[in-house]
Amino acid sequence: MTAYHAEASELDGKEILTWAGFGDASRELAAHAAASLFRPDVIVAVARGGLVVAGALAYALGVKLADAMNVEFYTDVATTLPDPVLLAPLLDIESIAGRRVLVADDVADSGRTMQLVIEILVANGAEVRTAVLYTKPTSVFRVDFAWKQTDAWIVFPWSALPPVTAG
Repeated sequence: MTAYHAEASELDGKEILTWAGFGDASRELAAHAAASLFRPDVIVAVARGGLVVAGALAYALGVKLADAMNVEFYTDVATTLPDPVLLAPLLDIESIAGRRVLVADDVADSGRTMQLVIEILVANGAEVRTAVLYTKPTSVFRVDFAWKQTDAWIVFPWSALPPVTAG
């Protein structure tokens, strides 16, 4: 079974984000984006980690259109695939051509997932900005808006507990 983030006890110096902390962080992140005067038409979440972030930003910025791109890269705590991979269902790329898109994720760790998503959206005619709660100093991709930078393993409130199972 895949480990959940709080189970990563062998990793020292974890950054722990609570639900209350997430509320404050998402509002601050939205304020950074709003201050830039970039007005997104649509917010695209990088699923799964960016789903909650994208929803919070959509409400905070008053954006009604939201969608997601499903990308798999991490397969376990600190374990990745060789490269990020798009998973079905795929975003209707034609519908974002010519639109201003804010891409939301929980963390730009290596930056490779964000890089893949941005390349696809830009190649299909979107004007793109990026927003994440956390960015890592080792990320190959520099996001437009970040709430905080850390080099610690992050325990998010939505991944702090094990999956719910029957029985």
